[in-house]
Amino acid sequence: MKQILERILQIEREQINRKKNNYLSIYNTGEKVHQKQLAFHKCPKKNRWVFGGNRSGKTECGAVEAVYLARGIHPYRENKDNVFGWVVSLSQQVQRDVAQQKILHYLNPSWIEDVTMLSGKKDSLKYGVIDQIRIKNVFGGTSIIGFKSCDQGREKFQGSSLDFVWFDEEPPRDVYEECRMRVLDRQGDLFGTMTPLKGLTFIYEEIYLNKNNNPQVWYEFMEWADNPYLNPEEVDLLNDSLSEDVLESRRYGRFKANAGLVYPEFDENVHVIEPFSVPPEWQDEISIDPGLNNPLSAHWYAVDYDGTIYVVAEHFQAGKDVAYHAEKIKQISQSLGWKKDGKGRYKALIDSAANQRTLASSKSVTELFYDNGIIANPNVNKDMFAGIQRVKQYLKVKDGKPRIYIFKNCVNLIRELKSYWWQEGDNPKKVDDHSLDELRYYIMKKPCLTPLKPQKTEIQKDKERLFRKILNERKN
Repeated sequence: MKQILERILQIEREQINRKKNNYLSIYNTGEKVHQKQLAFHKCPKKNRWVFGGNRSGKTECGAVEAVYLARGIHPYRENKDNVFGWVVSLSQQVQRDVAQQKILHYLNPSWIEDVTMLSGKKDSLKYGVIDQIRIKNVFGGTSIIGFKSCDQGREKFQGSSLDFVWFDEEPPRDVYEECRMRVLDRQGDLFGTMTPLKGLTFIYEEIYLNKNNNPQVWYEFMEWADNPYLNPEEVDLLNDSLSEDVLESRRYGRFKANAGLVYPEFDENVHVIEPFSVPPEWQDEISIDPGLNNPLSAHWYAVDYDGTIYVVAEHFQAGKDVAYHAEKIKQISQSLGWKKDGKGRYKALIDSAANQRTLASSKSVTELFYDNGIIANPNVNKDMFAGIQRVKQYLKVKDGKPRIYIFKNCVNLIRELKSYWWQEGDNPKKVDDHSLDELRYYIMKKPCLTPLKPQKTEIQKDKERLFRKILNERKN
């Protein structure tokens, strides 16, 4: 009986010790939950990124995701044995001090089969630089987490077939592209956690703007307010010690250029919504920015009973003639059940430049659209600065909501809103702005949202007349 009791106590001590060392079991549990960390782990896409400020909780995402996959215990993905993945840091020193420490924090020592060191000793892992960790996989196999540093050069990233790569901070482009090749064979995952400090880099274009419209790309921004484990007093201290310019990246994890965004009011989490079936009575206008060598952009706009605008569909393509675009516009309009005139034709706004005849045709673009069943009205207001200010009014959140929403499928308009920057001379960069041009044409047809001055009462008017009379008498 005594031996049984001692064995029970021994098992209980082992369980307590295991729980003490198993930080993974208490990750993001309890009363405080980091919702954006959970969103990262739940996302099923193959190329996921967290853009976060310092202390926002972004690095925890990458470390936990790597351990989940290596152990075969991911709560939201199909697990497998013998997983091979890399953790990529900017340098070996950064690897040792940041990513490596996070991985070791979430790896219970009993899960580790062996460790290969680049420098240092196995009995003091946190003081050395690790090459590989061999990890017991719950399916019975052995997984490997290998560590790489960008300062080794692209050649050191060749050869292996991988199940995942975690980029701790932004890698050089050649390293990123090489790692993309490494996960192809196994249909593996790329995920990155970074603070955007280098400006508008390739990650800004490839991931944030998703210029290739890759359906496997996903990203999230994290800031101090998203991390429920940060002490509010510490947040206030950090906030007060940094300039507003530095806070953009260090707190909010936002990309920055030398000049500012034209539309900083635009927030994907606020303005972009899932498509829904729009009532026929909401249908308002189609707006077109014609492009022959450049892309032609067209969007369908609806307005609800409160005057809120919804951008519900998009056609965006380059290298096609008017007949092709007209057919596409008619197809999309038909799928939406869009309104026609009495003769079965669709109406649209169009850039007034479409009235000009080109050397390639005896007819203008407007006339060609008319021949193809679309009445294009070139009577638009092209005042750029007035149009920008009008768009800003509709983007601005007031009383908890903006006055314009964009359906998720309008990917080119969304990308342009995110990438429209001022340049020297207080002019926006005329690059990738075709959707924004026809958005302005449409918005300039809508009411200005600037509050009207309140009407004066008769008493106020009478006081003003009396005051003017007294001033005139004094002058005379």
